Amino acid sequence: MLDELRQRKQALRSEMRRLRRDYAASLDDGTRALLFRRPPRPVMELVPAGAVVGVYYDIPGEAPARAYARFLHEQAHTVALPAFTDKDAPMHFRAWSDPFGESDLEDGPYGPQPVAANGEVEPTVLFVPLVAFTDKGERMGQGAAHYDGWLGRHPRAITIGMAWDVQKVADLPTEPHDVPLRAIVTPSQFYGPFA
Repeated sequence: MLDELRQRKQALRSEMRRLRRDYAASLDDGTRALLFRRPPRPVMELVPAGAVVGVYYDIPGEAPARAYARFLHEQAHTVALPAFTDKDAPMHFRAWSDPFGESDLEDGPYGPQPVAANGEVEPTVLFVPLVAFTDKGERMGQGAAHYDGWLGRHPRAITIGMAWDVQKVADLPTEPHDVPLRAIVTPSQFYGPFA
């Protein structure tokens, strides 16, 4: 039964990655530059004053999070990115002090991450990448469980998924370790907040 569930998840994950990648590639540069420039009001209402806010360094196809990082930095929030000491280490977060020039990033096992000298921080709000989502706050990630693992260790974090509208599905196969989101934002919709 568990193997069948994981096979379903993998098939859906592959299809949704393709859909996400194709959709993002179809956007012209002008349109892409206008999307996700700043969090909409319902999202900002979930971000307490002075919060440490985790974002992600988006890869091609993902909903872009770096403009949110710059906006939140300008609003006097501490911005953080995921960091890993090696491929097998659990995900943690380091402060990202330069989301404009990106001068404080280094290559990590999974892409750019803040240098170790920036220090570890614990986000109280976390913008989460995803492959697929439902309008009930369920999320399908990349499959490595980095975010689910971190969220399992930090259950009080306010989690906000970022996605393209085409990533919404009617339902998702879920497992006990899959942590639902508090809200999800797309270019045209805000879903949540969920309990």
